[in-house]
Amino acid sequence: MAAQLIEQARLASGLTQQAMAEQAGTSRTTLSAYEHGRKSPNLETVERLMEVAGYELTLQHRIKFSKIKSPRGRSIFVPDRLWRLDVGKVFEPVVLPLSLNWSQPGREYEVRDRRQRARLYETVIREGMPHDMLTYIDGALLVDSWSELVLPRNVRAHWQSIIETAA
Repeated sequence: MAAQLIEQARLASGLTQQAMAEQAGTSRTTLSAYEHGRKSPNLETVERLMEVAGYELTLQHRIKFSKIKSPRGRSIFVPDRLWRLDVGKVFEPVVLPLSLNWSQPGREYEVRDRRQRARLYETVIREGMPHDMLTYIDGALLVDSWSELVLPRNVRAHWQSIIETAA
């Protein structure tokens, strides 16, 4: 995993192996060995390499989902807490996959528009799997839109405590 993080950070920052190695005070061959998994850097070394690339390591809570059966036998997924999307992705237009938006295939949701965002969130909460929710729903915007969402009573009831905790 460290190998992938180091290479991903280096490439995203536009650094060559040589430039990153020089700035981090290591050799290019050692950096190459880290990136290819031939050597395992310690945590301090990974942090130093991330810093050179303009990144930092952070600890982030893993979201856990409970699977609840609705009265009609459908599965509903409820998180243990809310999350935030990357700022750059929060307001990007969204076209949901057919598995989520089977009634309006190809529809593009303008997430900047409050009403369209509410319809998007309703669809993802009712039809989505955990990975869909983590991809399309931003926790702060969900809390802001919560009173406007049209959801089945049991779905709303299961999500309500999460919303109240975050609000």
